[in-house]
Amino acid sequence: MISRRLDTTALQCYATAACPAIFELDDGDFAVIGAEVTEGMKPHLPKGSGCADYERIVRLPRATFEDAVRNL
Repeated sequence: MISRRLDTTALQCYATAACPAIFELDDGDFAVIGAEVTEGMKPHLPKGSGCADYERIVRLPRATFEDAVRNL
């Protein structure tokens, strides 16, 4: 199911329980571990955006995202 981890911040998981991560899945999609911020963000979504009942908005640290993008 998970083909690879894109970010290289795994070492922080040994020092803290906070382990944000971005994974590439076998089907080419992505999965993330981050802070769930759905309820606080829903009222602030831009026009034309939405979040279905089965979806969640997840906050990722900028460094995790930038690190993952470099590994694409």
